Amino acid sequence: MSLTPEQITELRQQRYNGTVVYLQKAHSDLMILRVKPDFPRPKHVAGQYCSLGLGNWEIRVPGTQEEVLSEAEESKVVRRAYSLSCSMLQDDHSLFPMEQQEWLEFYIVLVRDNGEGNKAPQLTPRLFMLKEGDRINVGEKITGHYTLDHVKPQDNVIFLGTGTGEAPHNYMVWELLKKGHQGKILSASCVRLSRDLGYLSTHQKLMSRFDNYRYLPLTTRELQPGTHKVYIQDLITSGELERQLGTTLSPETTHVYLCGNPKMIGVPVKNPTTGLREYPEPTGVIELLERMGFKADDARTKTKGNIHFEEYW
Repeated sequence: MSLTPEQITELRQQRYNGTVVYLQKAHSDLMILRVKPDFPRPKHVAGQYCSLGLGNWEIRVPGTQEEVLSEAEESKVVRRAYSLSCSMLQDDHSLFPMEQQEWLEFYIVLVRDNGEGNKAPQLTPRLFMLKEGDRINVGEKITGHYTLDHVKPQDNVIFLGTGTGEAPHNYMVWELLKKGHQGKILSASCVRLSRDLGYLSTHQKLMSRFDNYRYLPLTTRELQPGTHKVYIQDLITSGELERQLGTTLSPETTHVYLCGNPKMIGVPVKNPTTGLREYPEPTGVIELLERMGFKADDARTKTKGNIHFEEYW
């Protein structure tokens, strides 16, 4: 690093506009982070996202993929968009008054290595060196179309996510419960290990309080009490999703939200030769649900269906 401590201090003053006010690590590679912007918290709705950023001059987690920076890159800020999350409950188990908070919450996993031949991960190895009180860059705009706009009070709402794709679903669950949603609400989160379920205890408390809410923790590499060793697609093909929801998956009364691994979601693409809409391999949730009469949102035609999705990479 060719920058002097004085130059780094000046860059932080110039480029950072937020403060870390809360940081909780579920384990070394997974954390819940709250950032208070220097400016009034932007208006937004559950499901949207904004950016976080840190300068390349900040230290990185030891043992992560080696990074090589040019002298010109050392003074740059690297940013990435993150969906807003929500811890949903206060210590007394009442719903958080989110509209009164000055901070924004994020749910972040550490990317240690992008694989041989690929550029080293820039942002998360730096984010995971943060502590409360540290400064950070936060986007001044919160945006996104992955919202509850089309959900009616009596609709059943299903959230299916992988890893930190659960983040926007947490916020949307909170919004539905706060509004007194009348339909059934089910959220399933699929992770490798049970330790990767950073909000598990919160969801368990929500289920004990709200009769119409159900949370399904899924693990793919272990079987623990309260979890199911299964993938999201298996929930649908086995009929388990309907059993847990307590009713049939009806396109007329159900909205499904998908966030996380693109292979889980399975967004159809247009074949450049035939012009026909084709599903990717392996079979994703969109294909399974469309066989049942559901219809995914189509950004090309700007039509809204009852399957909404947000891919995480």
